[in-house]
Amino acid sequence: MVRINGTPENVAGMTLLAYLTEHGYALRRIAVEYNGDILPPNAYGETFLQTGDQVEIVSFVGGG
Repeated sequence: MVRINGTPENVAGMTLLAYLTEHGYALRRIAVEYNGDILPPNAYGETFLQTGDQVEIVSFVGGG
């Protein structure tokens, strides 16, 4: 299991990019912390989720 935003999910073996796309994240409006490190967006496609990984996805929201 991979813990994503605190919730265990059975997505081991999937790339981070595939997960984000499948779940409808707007890639230009998020930041991803992967096992304690902020990932640059160009690493999403080459980062394979593995059992035990911890991922936090933060969406940016505009406002005034």
